[in-house]
Amino acid sequence: MGAVRGKRLPRAVRERQMMDAAVQTFGQRGYRAASMDEIAELAGVSKPLVYLYLNSKEELFAACIRREAAALVAAVRAGVEPGVPADRQLWHGLRAFFTHTAENPDGWAVLHNQARTHGEPFAAEVATMREEIIAFVTYLIGAAAREGDCDPELADREVAGIAHALVGAAESLAGWANVATGAPAKETAATLMNLAWAGLENLMNGERWSPSPGRRAAR
Repeated sequence: MGAVRGKRLPRAVRERQMMDAAVQTFGQRGYRAASMDEIAELAGVSKPLVYLYLNSKEELFAACIRREAAALVAAVRAGVEPGVPADRQLWHGLRAFFTHTAENPDGWAVLHNQARTHGEPFAAEVATMREEIIAFVTYLIGAAAREGDCDPELADREVAGIAHALVGAAESLAGWANVATGAPAKETAATLMNLAWAGLENLMNGERWSPSPGRRAAR
C-alpha cells in the first residue's frame, strides 16, 4: 500500500491511501489502540500529512465509517437484480452482503465491532447505514408478500419487524462466518435465506406459529 514518501500524487489518491491504511489499522487494532503513527507508516506518508488532510483521529475514524458504510450499501443494492422474483432479489441482496463483508473484513470490523462501541457520533453513522439497509430489505419483503397475494395487513403489522430481525441476523452471521468458520458467502447467504424464506412462506400461506402446544394459528 505504501507509496514512496515525497512522491507527488493527486489529493484523491493520497486520501484513498490514508483511508485504506486507517481502515486496516482501525479494523485490526481497534479505534483506541490504533495510532496516527501506524496509519501514516502504513500509508507511506508523514503523520503531519495525515493531520493536514483529515484533521484528527476522530474525524479520520468517522470518515472511514462513512466510506465503508456507503460501500456496503452500494454493494447490496448493486447485487439485487431488478425484475426478478422477490425471493431471488432477497437472495441476491443477502449474497451481496456476505460477499462484501467477507472480502472487506477490516471495513466490516470498523462498522460492526468498532463504530458501534465507541459512542456518538460514530454509532450514529452506523445507525444511518443500518436504517438504509433495513428500509431496502423492508421493500424486498413487502414485494415478496405482494407477489404471494399475502394479506395486505402483513405489510403494516410485520414486514418492518421481519426486516429488522433479518438484518440483525445477517450482521451476526457475517461475524460468525468470517471469524469462526470462514464459510463461503454463498453458503452463509443460503443458511439465512433458508431460515428467512421458510418463515416468510408460512406467513404468506396464512400459517402462524402459536404458543399453544401442537397448534399453529391460522390467519
